[in-house]
Amino acid sequence: MITATRRGNGLLALAGLGVASMPLWASAYHMQLASTALIASMFALSLQLLVGGAGLVSLAHAGFFGLGAYSVYLLTQGLGGPPSVLLSLPVAALAAGGAALAIGPLALRTKGFFFLMATLAFGQMLFFLFHDTPLGGSLDGVFIQRPGLIWAVTKAQRPMVFLLLNLGVLGAMYAGLWLLMRTLFGHALLGIRANEHRMRAMGHDVQRLKLAAFALAGALAGMAGHMAALTDAFVSPDLLGWHRSAEALLMIVLGGIGALHGPILGAFALTLIEELGPLITERQRLIEGAVILAAVLLLRNGLAGPRR
Repeated sequence: MITATRRGNGLLALAGLGVASMPLWASAYHMQLASTALIASMFALSLQLLVGGAGLVSLAHAGFFGLGAYSVYLLTQGLGGPPSVLLSLPVAALAAGGAALAIGPLALRTKGFFFLMATLAFGQMLFFLFHDTPLGGSLDGVFIQRPGLIWAVTKAQRPMVFLLLNLGVLGAMYAGLWLLMRTLFGHALLGIRANEHRMRAMGHDVQRLKLAAFALAGALAGMAGHMAALTDAFVSPDLLGWHRSAEALLMIVLGGIGALHGPILGAFALTLIEELGPLITERQRLIEGAVILAAVLLLRNGLAGPRR
């Protein structure tokens, strides 16, 4: 089940204040690095709704993340210029959520390993849709015009503005999921994760509940993809690769499957490992693998475990 303790929420609030203060003391590079970790946190948090909430492990999640990013590019191409972020963000969420809603009924007909393989197949179909067709703009990726913000932003102000914008979106996403898991819908998801057969026997429409969670998680992943495109001004088919779904799963395992703030801890930890790894050795993947293996063996509940 997904839990969120007062202590965990308090620590996150303090960490959020620290990130928000970065424009006062951090360089543009470090603010960009923090924005990357915030976007990874959004992506992993959206998948936590499935993994920790409904007990569903999906490898199609990167497809929804990429759809959210590419919606910015397609809107820019269709409108002949960058749209307002007030338009592009809802469009990204609707595009990714709509794709999840279309894929969900077929994928959810399977369970366990077969559900994992079904979502992998659908995710690869989305990947090749942008990789092998002109829809994606270019195999190597394409730079895009950023959607217009509410205020004018100079080049020097961009790292600060995108840092605060990503922090705000992540905070809203976290607060929304925190409230959602306290509703009847959230409790029903936890009941499905604990005992699906009992929930069905009690009269709950299990398939519809899982489909709603799948679509909502897809929409949140699309929002994360939108923020990635907005921050980097660049999209590529690599955003839809299945390895990105695997990275989100690693963040959840590293941070803690049972804690709502676990994916945020895992995302920042993995970003830090990737940043410091090259300073220790040229084979940084060995460092990442060793750290993750140690976390799995020694911290069965992830980094959030001792605080729960």
